Amino acid sequence: MKTPSRFDGKKYLNTVPTSMSGDYGLMLRRWLTGKEEREPRRPLGPFRADAAALQEPVPAEALRVTWFGHSSTLIELDGLRFLTDPVWRLRASPVALGPKRFFAPPLPLAELPKLDGVILSHDHYDHLDKDAIRELARTGVPFFCPLGVGGHLRRWGVATAQITELDWWQEVPVGHSHRLAATPARHFTGRGLTRDNMLWASWCILGPKHRAFFGGDSGPYETGFREIGEAYGPFDVVMLEIGAYDDQWADIHMGPSHALAAHKALGGGALLPLHWATFNLAFHSWHEPADRLVAEADPGTTLLLPAPGQRVNVADGVLPGRWWEAYRGVATSAPAAGVFAAR
Repeated sequence: MKTPSRFDGKKYLNTVPTSMSGDYGLMLRRWLTGKEEREPRRPLGPFRADAAALQEPVPAEALRVTWFGHSSTLIELDGLRFLTDPVWRLRASPVALGPKRFFAPPLPLAELPKLDGVILSHDHYDHLDKDAIRELARTGVPFFCPLGVGGHLRRWGVATAQITELDWWQEVPVGHSHRLAATPARHFTGRGLTRDNMLWASWCILGPKHRAFFGGDSGPYETGFREIGEAYGPFDVVMLEIGAYDDQWADIHMGPSHALAAHKALGGGALLPLHWATFNLAFHSWHEPADRLVAEADPGTTLLLPAPGQRVNVADGVLPGRWWEAYRGVATSAPAAGVFAAR
């Protein structure tokens, strides 16, 4: 049954019990003493998206995705373009000591093609970049976000007419033939001490020919994902987080195993993983999420693991090669071989 979000007068609530507490002393010790390769031992990239190719009109029956890192993607779907959770800043933090990007964005914001919408999943610093929002707002692009997140945008100077806030299971038309639907996720919000006074969401991008699912951030939520798949699937491409997981916060981030279960619950389709290889946000190595995903996926799963900036035509199926393996465990200051550019 489609149930809107629950608000108790002070905060939004997950539909299932969700803990966000942990042993902070233990986490501090692990952070200081852990031996994992949490950051690449040599710089990743440089990566370059093909700006000229991205400027070309989107065919009416195309489904292509360009991953810019973390949860930032450009989705070209049935003639329209959508940008998800744009984060271009150097650090996923309000201060200079926060997690630093492993690589520069593969495309400057100014070189993005004309967008039909910016889709925001929630307000955490690794998903909502104030500077990127301000720059994008000057183009007149519409923003689509969960309830309450629009308050941030308005404070940053985005015109109210450019902002659409949705509750779970609400839809909005985009153009003449597309719809966006905000759907549930299992997570939380807050950019400071105040938590959950605004909503978080996953999103369904629905075109006349193709359907895409953007999961944002979520912990294990198999029943909820199955409900989303039944309502809006089958999806041609499913984009889910696979990184920044740990037993200490197992309710709010999935990791590879739960992402594969969520993918099945949503009804399948190609799986393009997000939320990895960009920031040091957990205790696992930077490449472990992709290594585990490849090892644990069923042979029939269509895995799309593009390098940053690589444009993927979803209909082409599984991508050859594993770009991250060239950097894994390599201790050198030498630059990567060449510059990655792809249509």
